[in-house]
Amino acid sequence: MDHTAATFDVSKVRRDFPILAEQVNGKPLVYLDNAATTLKPNRVIEAIEHHYRHETANVHRGVHTLSERATAAYEGAREKIRRFLNAASREEILLTGGTTDSINLVAQCFGRAFIGAGDEILITEMEHHSNIVPWQMLCEEKKCVLKVVPFNEDGELDMDAYRALLGPKTKLVAAVYISNSLGTINPVREMIGAARAQGTPVLIDAAQAVSYAPIDVQDLDCDFLAFSGHKLFGPTGVGVLYGKKDLLNRMPPYRGGGDMIESVSFAKTTFNSLPYKFEAGTPNIADVIGLGAAIDYVAEIGLPNTHPHRQELLRYATAKLEEIPGVRIIGRAREKTSVISFVHPDVHAHDMGTLVDKQGVAIRTGHHCTQPVMDHFEISATSRASVSLYNTIEEMDILAEAVRKAIDIFH
Repeated sequence: MDHTAATFDVSKVRRDFPILAEQVNGKPLVYLDNAATTLKPNRVIEAIEHHYRHETANVHRGVHTLSERATAAYEGAREKIRRFLNAASREEILLTGGTTDSINLVAQCFGRAFIGAGDEILITEMEHHSNIVPWQMLCEEKKCVLKVVPFNEDGELDMDAYRALLGPKTKLVAAVYISNSLGTINPVREMIGAARAQGTPVLIDAAQAVSYAPIDVQDLDCDFLAFSGHKLFGPTGVGVLYGKKDLLNRMPPYRGGGDMIESVSFAKTTFNSLPYKFEAGTPNIADVIGLGAAIDYVAEIGLPNTHPHRQELLRYATAKLEEIPGVRIIGRAREKTSVISFVHPDVHAHDMGTLVDKQGVAIRTGHHCTQPVMDHFEISATSRASVSLYNTIEEMDILAEAVRKAIDIFH
């Protein structure tokens, strides 16, 4: 593999992803479910296999050779993540099970310690359920209040409403960077700045953003940022929570067990230092190493090099779908990427997904864990095509033709 900083060669990139050689229903696979999970390059697959073949051992606890190898690879991945996010310290990188796990950690550890009765948590109307439900659970327990920033018919946040809702009772802002169901790129820098002006911490859900463009947490000045490895061409079941060191030091852990302790007696437990205080039990070692390999991969390609290609796919596919009578695009934000959600009055989203699959096209159908977004548009579900760096213009033509055929069946 040889990707240069000056060019982006999609045909070369496609050769890095072995599953793209698959056939589905006798047709070449057209994978357009990237917002749900991205495909895995050879480098990631090989890194996981190497761990299991050559360095299987638990980390942090052993002095034997395999344990030392595994620990070096595991902690090496943490350092890659630190550099990828430009965090100030490796102590600010917590390894979790994914974005959902990371948000729940903040809800349990920060929320229980610093949010009380009558306090407010501010989220947006376009949040994934994983950035709604943990706060509802906390509000029920602590008698605090959940406030919601609305969005307009194009799928853009009402920033006047955001500033009006952001008040002295707001103890946390938790907002999505890029909507998984609309593709909207939210003005998170402006949101963080407004919250910072009154001393309110901010959590950013970067699950969709992490494969879109480089993220510099020090430049953003967010307090927490969460993402999942499988959205970044890495394995499932592993994720990251970045947190500012001073906040993490003040937060109590909520899971107890091995590795998160310094000493244990029946009288008292002393917790370990960061980041291990929040990492109880044997971690997902192989998949963390796989995430490190995924970061190596995107660093070599250079995410900015992929941006023009993906935006061209978005524009082209949107135009092709809009040519089809009856198709309505859901989400038309001026700042948007990667996601095309659509409905048709004659074809339910689930039927659409089943029928285009017959043509080898994988799309996502349903509410995408954003039921409030569906409620906003008074629909129950959408069909969602989401593109990534390995997709092609030709695949967008196949998508449009598959949608046409599905509609023709119902006519």
